[in-house]
Amino acid sequence: MSQKFIFYISIFILLVLFSCKTTTEKDEQALKQTDDCCMPGVSNRFAEKTESKKEAFQTVANEFDEMVLIPGGTFTMGARETQFSRQDEFPNNEVRVDSFYMDIHPVTNAQFRAFVEATGYITVAEQPVDWEEIRQQLPPGTPKPHDSLLVPSSLVFRSPEHRVSLNEYQSWWEWVPGANWKHPLGPDSSIEGKDDYPVVHISWYDAQAYAQWAGKRLPTEAEWEYAARGGNNDFIYPWGDERVTPERANYWQGEFPYYDTGEDGFEGIAPVMSFPPNGHGLFDMAGNVWQWTADWYHAEYYQMLSSESLSVNPGGPETSYDPMEPGIPKKAIRGGSFLCNDSYCAGYRASSRMKSSPDSGMLHLGFRLVKDL
Repeated sequence: MSQKFIFYISIFILLVLFSCKTTTEKDEQALKQTDDCCMPGVSNRFAEKTESKKEAFQTVANEFDEMVLIPGGTFTMGARETQFSRQDEFPNNEVRVDSFYMDIHPVTNAQFRAFVEATGYITVAEQPVDWEEIRQQLPPGTPKPHDSLLVPSSLVFRSPEHRVSLNEYQSWWEWVPGANWKHPLGPDSSIEGKDDYPVVHISWYDAQAYAQWAGKRLPTEAEWEYAARGGNNDFIYPWGDERVTPERANYWQGEFPYYDTGEDGFEGIAPVMSFPPNGHGLFDMAGNVWQWTADWYHAEYYQMLSSESLSVNPGGPETSYDPMEPGIPKKAIRGGSFLCNDSYCAGYRASSRMKSSPDSGMLHLGFRLVKDL
């Protein structure tokens, strides 16, 4: 195998699959604006730019089972503090949302299995990478990598054995063949006995397909943040203003990413409803797994909203823009995960925003749904 071919395989893995680059002075400002938190900065898995992955499924009529009513109202969308907040959480905006129902917890393995058994659906992570499509992101003449790199795969967190630079995402994110919702840590792992755990390795397209089948939809960023505050407009966290503790959420205790003390009782994902709910009766609105929203992510979205004195049921920006990876459209995700930590990110704040390409699934990314009245 030529050195040139090995070089391009390395570029393929690091840039296309992980997009992990050393931070330069030019990148510093963008990093301060939209710090990637515990996200690996993943490029589009299939290099698609449109929401074209849609399939028709017969809607299952489960009405408002395991959902709670979120009464409509007006709130201030955006950060309440400056210690952990990022620039994409400002400026604050007055927003009104109509009443809606929201799942009391993220969709579980059992719920997603019912969908798959009823429809035969195959998730993005269970499909091979299409070289003809992904090559469009690479320099002309890039040779095709070995087929072993194009098999169905997904991103799995692997804790390094020692301290590493927090800029080196590849030190703790691994592209694992055979990792998917049924095998979250790889082909030798299983979800047996974990029916009540949140389903992960779910792309935005997968979540959309499930929502269509369930007769629901993904929440907007505005709906998600409004619900997360639990009925109190001033709360920083879903439970109030007090800092996160092991009794309140599943997050990283210890030194990220190599040592987790597990003081909250879990080293990794926890079953849904393992921690107290917020004021609306919603569980897992902080930590455990990030959650997809319907909206495109745009770093300047809040500046766009500020042109209106009151935004009513905002549906997100029309286009996506992430200054860290401006050529890759991304969807907004909310809530934080078990990988969040105050020393690295505080994604469990109600206002915290993160993003991922819609065809990327990961070990710490799930979803919950809403339904209109």
